Amino acid sequence: MPSAPPISQPAVAPRLSIVVLPFANLSNDPEQEYFVDALTEDLTADLSRIEGMFVIAYGTACTFKGKAADAKRIGHELGVRYVLEGSVRKFGPRVRVNAQLIDAETAAHVWAELFDRDADDLFEAQDEIAGRIAVELNLNLLAAEAAKPTKNSTALEYLLQARVTARVMAAMPADAADIERARALAEGALAASPRDPLAHYARAQVLRALGHWQEAASDYEACIAGNRNFATAYAHLAQCRMLSGAIDEAIPLAERAIRLSPRDPNIGDVYIRIGIAHLLQSRHDEAIAWLERARAAAPAGVPPRVWLAAAYGLAGNHDQATSELAQARGLPTGDRYSTLGRLRAAGYHPTAPENWGVPKIRALFEATFFAGLRKAGMTEE
Repeated sequence: MPSAPPISQPAVAPRLSIVVLPFANLSNDPEQEYFVDALTEDLTADLSRIEGMFVIAYGTACTFKGKAADAKRIGHELGVRYVLEGSVRKFGPRVRVNAQLIDAETAAHVWAELFDRDADDLFEAQDEIAGRIAVELNLNLLAAEAAKPTKNSTALEYLLQARVTARVMAAMPADAADIERARALAEGALAASPRDPLAHYARAQVLRALGHWQEAASDYEACIAGNRNFATAYAHLAQCRMLSGAIDEAIPLAERAIRLSPRDPNIGDVYIRIGIAHLLQSRHDEAIAWLERARAAAPAGVPPRVWLAAAYGLAGNHDQATSELAQARGLPTGDRYSTLGRLRAAGYHPTAPENWGVPKIRALFEATFFAGLRKAGMTEE
């Protein structure tokens, strides 16, 4: 019988393609080998659930076990753009996992992370580490790929452009043209790939920036349904739930985001959202505790200090309230906190007058946040 023809690799590796090499066991304990192998297998499975991601099967990846990793050679042989490698070391009651993401085209390191966990329950540690790496890898892959030029308007291109545009628009004031471009890109991504979690995330970002909280929440939920490890989707869904009136649902969602990505560079924003949820319900001590964590995470940030000023004001700590407000006003963009009138105006987008939330939530902002700022010394005009 004639032999089957060899399977040829694509001339260019798919843009989102990866192999998870078996992690090295550095514990000098053969009994830990099962944990290391299970971690590699679970991480491969987690990445395989990301729509649009091409992941080499675990069985094939195992053929590289114990061999020196040559990222360029492996990438060419398997037809993948990225290689993930790592090591595991158990010492006493702790386990340490080191993971590195390598661009197989250039052999350059794209991302690296070190995880330290208790090892009393290896299965729980395995699940958390695999989930965390999947989250971090997903986000960093997308950031790297979005910066690369392309000649084809594929569903992936719609997705990457929509997500980057939505992120930028959400972070700064945007005019009508920017908003419409972001919306069109997001809708294009969803039309091309209706179930893609990141397409839903892109549209949710646009809707959230417009203050359409309930609509955005639906897209964040669809995103999470497709990728249970999407930390930022949980964080933004928490905000949407709070501003649409479901305050009690916000805190667990934000806490989930923190557990998935505890070293996120924007984790201060998540702390603030938990602090706000407590403040709106007049739990001043809890609000202050979370807002102080937000201030520690972003010492040069204005929002944590303004919210702290209100919380301290409501708690009766006048000196601390006035101090926080003064420091906030001295930072860049702090001039928007010169008066209550200016702050209210800054919170509204011309196309989204509900940016302080639904009427019930706007009333709570007036009774807590703005009332606290008055106690801190902020005048109406």
